[in-house]
Amino acid sequence: MTIQSSERVAVLGSGGWGTALAVHLGRLGKDVRLWGRDATLVHEMAVRRMNQTYLPGVELPVGVHPTTSLETALDHALYVVVAIPSHGIREVMHRAAPFVPTSTTIVSAVKGLEVGTLRRMSEVIEEEIGLTRPVTVLSGPSFATEVACGTPTAVLVAGRNSGAVAVVQQEFRSSYLRIYASSDVTGVEIGAALKNVIAIAAGVVEALGLGHNAKAALITRGLAEISRLAFALGGRRDTLAGLSGLGDLVLTCTGALSRNRRVGLELGAGRCLSDILAEMKMVAEGVHTTRAALELGANHEIELPITTQMDHVLAGRKAPRAAVEELMLRRQRSELD
Repeated sequence: MTIQSSERVAVLGSGGWGTALAVHLGRLGKDVRLWGRDATLVHEMAVRRMNQTYLPGVELPVGVHPTTSLETALDHALYVVVAIPSHGIREVMHRAAPFVPTSTTIVSAVKGLEVGTLRRMSEVIEEEIGLTRPVTVLSGPSFATEVACGTPTAVLVAGRNSGAVAVVQQEFRSSYLRIYASSDVTGVEIGAALKNVIAIAAGVVEALGLGHNAKAALITRGLAEISRLAFALGGRRDTLAGLSGLGDLVLTCTGALSRNRRVGLELGAGRCLSDILAEMKMVAEGVHTTRAALELGANHEIELPITTQMDHVLAGRKAPRAAVEELMLRRQRSELD
């Protein structure tokens, strides 16, 4: 029987988040083509019906079909969900562009900034596939494992095309995944990217045993830092008080499943970054985002003190405790400055 194109979804990226979204969409009855570049991993998923490397214990629904072919994945896809690490998104989207149907809606589930260009992820996608297909952004406090297990989760979809946003809301929702709408793509993507940097700092604070007061202060001032940059780039401050700002920030700074918090914990314990990353299967986006965020802030004359100190720590120029002390000893100021 031929599957109608209205039911077909391509998910690009077979890591934890891509697989979780494929599982979710498969449960909704979609015909999902889950693309991955690692042929061995894709073969194992097809045979075992599980992504044992990135999402162990979660069975792939019958409607999820792993593939290494971008052409196969994108054929007749009404939605293309992009869940690739930020540093690889341009190359993959460039390869995918010839196969993306003209009627497709793009759903970016990538959180980060492109090193060098300082582009947001939706901007990279638009540059590679053109402006004829609407690009939306899916973001919010959502660990892949919990979404895949069907635990209650609230996220949002943002886009300039209100029709595309409404359709994604309707087609991606479920009894355990509630989706809100936003038109503030800039605010949503900056919040999603920079919260990972603050989460590394939160891990450092926790590893150093500095207490709950310090972590609460860090999260609050981290939100202020993110909001300043988002507003300077054209985002709305109220967006950062919502799911893709405060919600995602709190989850990533405090959740045991947070990869970026884990990096901070290891740095705070005295380990070097290269050793930490060598042991991680999945990407901690905050490591890539830190330098790009600093450059973006400098371009717009926005001070990012927490990001600055994390850049020093990640580069090995400063010890974690010294970085925290420098933050505490900065010039006193009004909270609203």
